[in-house]
Amino acid sequence: MSRRVVGANRRRALILGSAGVLVLALVGGGVAFLLATRGELQYKTQSALRKALPVTAAAELEKRGVSLSSPLKCRDLPGWTKSKLRVSCTGTTSDQKSVEVLGTGEEKTHKSYYTILVDGRPVVENAHCLGPDCKGRQG
Repeated sequence: MSRRVVGANRRRALILGSAGVLVLALVGGGVAFLLATRGELQYKTQSALRKALPVTAAAELEKRGVSLSSPLKCRDLPGWTKSKLRVSCTGTTSDQKSVEVLGTGEEKTHKSYYTILVDGRPVVENAHCLGPDCKGRQG
């Protein structure tokens, strides 16, 4: 084999090896990013979720052109635990339609879900955040 062919094969191997390392670094970085952004629950306790939900839900409704006649009233749903948060809020719109908000959080999966019904119809379904909590996130 001539020196020219051996040199070309070495260059090709270096290029392919570098490209392989770059791909592995990008994939590893993507996995690390997903794990890091998976993070923790926005509200880590039942009390924190119960306190925040009327404010974030009202802001979400306001953003969608729905105003409330008074602040939402929230309560713990039966079956909640330290690792499975469950809250329900109720209220009335300014035009006297019923409002129901359901908020959940799972410590194991680090996921939260929110649903808002106005007059029995979904305005928000299984969103991951509400109102001001959604800045920079998809809801």
